[in-house]
Amino acid sequence: MEKHCVGIDIGGTSVKFGLFDGKGTLREKWSIPTRTENGGAQIIPDIGASLRERLAGLELKPEQLAGAGVGVPGQVSQEGEVLFAENLGWYHVPLARQLSSLAGMPVRVENDANLAALGEIWKGSGARCHSMIFVTLGTGIGCGIVVNGRILSGADGAAGEIGHMHVEDHMTERCNCGKYGCLEQLASGTGLRRLAERALASSAEPSLLRGQEVSAKTIFEAAREGDTLAVRVADQFGEYLGKALASCTCVLNPEVVVIGGGVSKAGEIVLEYVRKHYREYAYPPCEHTAFRLAALGSRAGIYGGARLIIGEEMGTD
Repeated sequence: MEKHCVGIDIGGTSVKFGLFDGKGTLREKWSIPTRTENGGAQIIPDIGASLRERLAGLELKPEQLAGAGVGVPGQVSQEGEVLFAENLGWYHVPLARQLSSLAGMPVRVENDANLAALGEIWKGSGARCHSMIFVTLGTGIGCGIVVNGRILSGADGAAGEIGHMHVEDHMTERCNCGKYGCLEQLASGTGLRRLAERALASSAEPSLLRGQEVSAKTIFEAAREGDTLAVRVADQFGEYLGKALASCTCVLNPEVVVIGGGVSKAGEIVLEYVRKHYREYAYPPCEHTAFRLAALGSRAGIYGGARLIIGEEMGTD
């Protein structure tokens, strides 16, 4: 009897599900709203109910499922306990144990950025590579590291938190982590907007960005048009991120750096600015590390969840 598995990606607004066969082919996907009220008390029961309902509709019994791999936006212990996930209102939630009991199958839990990285190296832009740094640039900066095909989680589950590398000594605003001058403050979508707003406020220089919403999309569009101020902002962004990634690669020496998240939707121009400064600062043997845009988009997490199960419980490569 062929076994299936489920990849689950828990986000602040929705929970995404993917049903995969034993070869890693996505057979079915769906989502439900994430109910974060009351400390996220309803999230696990909702996931369990949705799984049971969908599997029953597909005439699949729990014993036909090898397990579920789940991604969470927070810190996760090796036992599958969510130590904290602020956006969900979760603190010390035994997710693996509770969901396994409700769903009737083994459950493995990982940080969502780590799972997205696992998805990208399995079926996305890192395919056929053994090591990768996967960076997501959105409201904040997420990062997952895969070495020899396995997630690098770290002793406390905090490996890959490059958004909180210190890159600027003169920041007066505090980062969400409580520190100052973090990469996330300057190279995320929010950080890119901060750089542009500062540039607009500090001069009367004409710019396509004046009189419109300032976002990663409009900044890179203006830079493409040769707008001097936008080019300068994009270059600042590229220097912060390129320098940070040069520090990462001289420690990890990955085959590829994959960039995803909302900022990456601007396309190759994002990589152009990052590569330029990366090569300026990179340790010589790492100068030619490949840079690619992510391929799986919002599906990376469910693919990564499936990969947690496939190759482990299902015994495939």
